[in-house]
Amino acid sequence: MKLCKRVVIKVGTSTVTHSTGKLNLLRMETLAREIADLQSSGREVCLISSGAVGAGVGKINFPDRPKTLPEKQALAAIGQGRLVHMYEKFFSEYGKTVAQVLLTRDVFSNRLRYLHARHTLSTLFDFGVIPIINENDTVAVDEIKFGDNDTLSAMLACLIDADLLIILSDIDGLFSDDPRINPEARLLPLVEEVSKDLLARSRTKGSKLSSGGMFTKLAAARIVMTSGIPMIIANNKEPNILRRLLDGEELGTLFVPSGSPVQARKQWIAFGSSPHGRIVIDDGAAEAIRKRGKSLLPSGIVKVEGKFSRGEVVSIVDQDEVEIARGMVNFSSDEIGIIAGHHTDEIEKLLGSTDYDEVVHRNNLALV
Repeated sequence: MKLCKRVVIKVGTSTVTHSTGKLNLLRMETLAREIADLQSSGREVCLISSGAVGAGVGKINFPDRPKTLPEKQALAAIGQGRLVHMYEKFFSEYGKTVAQVLLTRDVFSNRLRYLHARHTLSTLFDFGVIPIINENDTVAVDEIKFGDNDTLSAMLACLIDADLLIILSDIDGLFSDDPRINPEARLLPLVEEVSKDLLARSRTKGSKLSSGGMFTKLAAARIVMTSGIPMIIANNKEPNILRRLLDGEELGTLFVPSGSPVQARKQWIAFGSSPHGRIVIDDGAAEAIRKRGKSLLPSGIVKVEGKFSRGEVVSIVDQDEVEIARGMVNFSSDEIGIIAGHHTDEIEKLLGSTDYDEVVHRNNLALV
């Protein structure tokens, strides 16, 4: 932990707001002081903060959790400015400058925008500025309806090549079972694999004003672990939590990354990109991709779904409809429909010309 220089810190709605929806100013001030101290020690810190919708609820005394999309977007618009204004006030007391960065999913799905965002954040670090990041809830329909800042924090950690992701919440970490239901549930201090069974047992929601829960935190852990980045879930109510974690104190749950991190390009293909279609493959092709690291050849393709062009990212699924990989295709959907099931030496005859033998080369293919 002491060697981690670039750190992403994500705080949930329960950290920065009271149950009433009003901003928790004491918690925000404490958080700003701790992050300012981390930066003064020579670290680069990026803060991802939920709470815009909750702050909007508190600002206009909205009676309950918003239910419709227009309500959520309007409350996010009201609350986001208030949220950042308070952060700016608290950080300035410690001589720190902050920058608001609002992101949408298309930043991660478009390679050029992805690189621009990476360069912008890197420059902010060079300037000694602390980026405060949130999803642009007012326009990001999918985020408000289905998404969460846990996933955003994981994708951002990959984007900037972070050394550590810390998710602060109102829980002590990952438990063997839901401690609110099972008093015998025990805290898991170390997790080396986020299994399907673990995900299935963790489909819980957070507070009434949040959009996440333990399931989304585990999904975030899978992303960063694959990319070689450790992640910690810890309780925001612990005093001096950030300094204690980065001093190596064993608090919360540490998710240990895999030994072979995915390359940055494959990170983008696997987690940043939005698939433009699907390719269904047979069992032989699925095994070759999963276990032997092979390219996808036309002979293993069963069918194509959707319309896409050369160079776009597609989802590769097996015959049980399980996504096993994403890849950047060398042929359009129409061309793949023609050569599907055929051997590579038949491509030129079927299409009139050929530039590639592989539909997706293994260098442009990432397991998910």
